[in-house]
Amino acid sequence: MSVGATVGRPRDPEVDERITRAAAEVFGTEGWARFSVDAVARRAGVGKASIYLRWPNKEALLVAVFASRLSGVRDIDTGSLRDDLVALARQVLHAFLDEAGGAVLRLMLEAESIPAGQEHLDRFLQSQAAAARAIVHRGIDRGQLRRDISVTLLLNTISGGALNHALTTPFRSRAKVAASADRYAEELVDFVLASVTTP
Repeated sequence: MSVGATVGRPRDPEVDERITRAAAEVFGTEGWARFSVDAVARRAGVGKASIYLRWPNKEALLVAVFASRLSGVRDIDTGSLRDDLVALARQVLHAFLDEAGGAVLRLMLEAESIPAGQEHLDRFLQSQAAAARAIVHRGIDRGQLRRDISVTLLLNTISGGALNHALTTPFRSRAKVAASADRYAEELVDFVLASVTTP
């Protein structure tokens, strides 16, 4: 290091987390039109300067929220169609019900009007579809599903059921419903599979 060079103070990951969590909450409740750095700073309990030190504008801040909280859906191969579908349903439910769930639901409504928002949503939905189709096709190959099954209808029923469960949950009940999401995923998958699995 040259003489006189200075090293800036490293960013505090706890402050980063507090800001992005607050940003997810503000966007989830207020939407893009009322999303602002001022509102996020108040919710996070930090000064606006702390936010601008990290992100140049509110769009960059929101992109950081989705980059950190809207991860893709992973394909899981347990060897069991039921267990794979339960794992898929759990991932979808948690994406919509966890602390950033309101922001994800809001993004589904407003993605076209948010710069860079559509890209993150498309990536999430594509990963969900790819993982789901892989699970169903493995189930067919194993003889666990009839070969004439409509893959699209099966996936729409499970993923749509998970999404609807999140959409119809009142805000005050989200934490309670999120805590029981794993059990609901099992109930949803068992209900759907009862009508489509091979004897």
